[in-house]
Amino acid sequence: MAKKYIDVMDTTFRDGFQSVFGGRVLMEDFFPAVEAAKDAGITHFEFGGGARFQSLFFYLRENAFEMMDRFRQIVGPEANLQTLARGINTVMLDTGSRELVEMHAKMFAKHGVTTIRNFDALNDVQNLEYSAECIKKYGLNHEVVVTLMDLPPGCSGAHDVAFYEKTLRNILDSGIAYDSICFKDASGTSSPQKVYETIKMARKLVGEDAHIRLHTHETAGVSVACYLAALEAGADGIDLAASPVSGGTSQPDILTMLHAVKGKNYDLGGLDVEKVLKYQEVLNDCLKDYFLPPEATQVSPLIPFSPMPGGALTANTQMMRDNGTLDKFPEVIKAMREVVEKGGYGTSVTPVSQFYWQQAYANVMFGPWKQIAPGYGKMVLGYFGKTPTAPDPEVVKLASEKLKLEPTTENPLDIADRDEKKTMAYWENRLKEEGIETTEENIFIAAACDEKGITFLKGDGPLNIRKTNANICENDKVCEQGENKAMNNASGNYTVVVDGQKFNVTVAEGNADIQITPVAQTETQTSCASSGNGEEVPAAVNGNVWKILVKEGERVEKDQTIMILEAMKMEIDINSPVAGTISKILVSQNQAVDEGQPLAVIS
Repeated sequence: MAKKYIDVMDTTFRDGFQSVFGGRVLMEDFFPAVEAAKDAGITHFEFGGGARFQSLFFYLRENAFEMMDRFRQIVGPEANLQTLARGINTVMLDTGSRELVEMHAKMFAKHGVTTIRNFDALNDVQNLEYSAECIKKYGLNHEVVVTLMDLPPGCSGAHDVAFYEKTLRNILDSGIAYDSICFKDASGTSSPQKVYETIKMARKLVGEDAHIRLHTHETAGVSVACYLAALEAGADGIDLAASPVSGGTSQPDILTMLHAVKGKNYDLGGLDVEKVLKYQEVLNDCLKDYFLPPEATQVSPLIPFSPMPGGALTANTQMMRDNGTLDKFPEVIKAMREVVEKGGYGTSVTPVSQFYWQQAYANVMFGPWKQIAPGYGKMVLGYFGKTPTAPDPEVVKLASEKLKLEPTTENPLDIADRDEKKTMAYWENRLKEEGIETTEENIFIAAACDEKGITFLKGDGPLNIRKTNANICENDKVCEQGENKAMNNASGNYTVVVDGQKFNVTVAEGNADIQITPVAQTETQTSCASSGNGEEVPAAVNGNVWKILVKEGERVEKDQTIMILEAMKMEIDINSPVAGTISKILVSQNQAVDEGQPLAVIS
């Protein structure tokens, strides 16, 4: 009896890169590994979309459309090249208008895509209908998604088999056209038994001919068991990655899974162990200079309590490294549990996972529920669709007060269509103002990446990658040629935190003395420092000045927001500690600032 053929999608070059390096891998560095993967017989790749679309423009000075074109050239016309789309967010920072959702499908079809995996983090089927229509309009395969996770212990109301059956029935009843169905667990927190029962349920609903696959991460340490459960329940496909971007926060390793199915009636894509070994050798060589975050190689038994996707975890910890707040990571993960419980149980996958993270980060840095992260607040207010269960009423009330928005049940697409900044015409005019060619690609890049897209198209984008033996950039600063910031040559002055106390540390090469001194609290490090000329307003965290809302000479009231910082992909309000007059503004827009640095003086 022939073994059942299981379609393996190689996620190395999208989810693997995102889960380990925050998507920051240069195309010229990894293209030899794509050739090796092709030689190993792999024909199904996840190669773009999701956060990996924006990361090229934000951090790598690379054009995602060019990368996709060149990837297609390497693997040939027959390969199934797949991307990830977030329903009506597609690959954008926010909900797209209808014309931008359609433009996403049009551009991705033009640049080599075969299949788009289309998910909504809230499992709100309304958010899948129009994006699915556009995907099929441009001749692409549509892989519709039900998103999975486990709820923290003691929670109920969603994310059980009955909830997933209801979601799948809603998809089928809506008439959405699809070519395959994926159950996607970005946090890797679902139990093997729940996976087994869910796939069994789906097979019964859609019949034997439908292609069903499972996507999960190793984050909680149960991914191989979940894949085996899915295969036993009748799944047709699974997602795997190659070392060194496998396991840990990423997908299980191809070789590990080949070993796990020995003696079973499954053929994993006809893959040959020796050829995969060669492919992994090439990939390891390609990535040998990249800094591999230790948390990317680990699994955590705490993740089911606070489900954080592998693809977001390392991106967030890397930002915390840049912001000097990595010591707060355990507290933020712990704080996520309450944020998930009160947020309506949207699946912890982008963008909802980032909303959870940002709110947990704000709760740790500024006190529980003292600030509302805009994305989290808009989610509980209904601006991204209907959450699986009703959010906590007190959180909804607080979000409404902080964001000055009323709760809504309106279709998010209708809201987006009224927003001038979500029109092609708006961004076409912005490109003309900047003297940038108004191709459809450029307009979509600007619309998807906002002003950072404009910055890229002007050639001013930062290069921000982390390598151990080559030039790298940190904190969105451009490295000039010849400037060496190697991670393995980290001599210099640093501030470290030990048991809550800050120390200045001087690190030198060789056997030189290491000087450590306690950090004396200065005026700029107090929450509200007083100077002879007035009251200094300090930065609450490391970040960048996003907006300055006042001018010198302007009268402000106590607790009035005078600036907004951008840190950890969230907006941090800086409020006036006293009533008075802005006598001096000490920073400029887009300037990087350190925690405690004076931003303005009020007299």
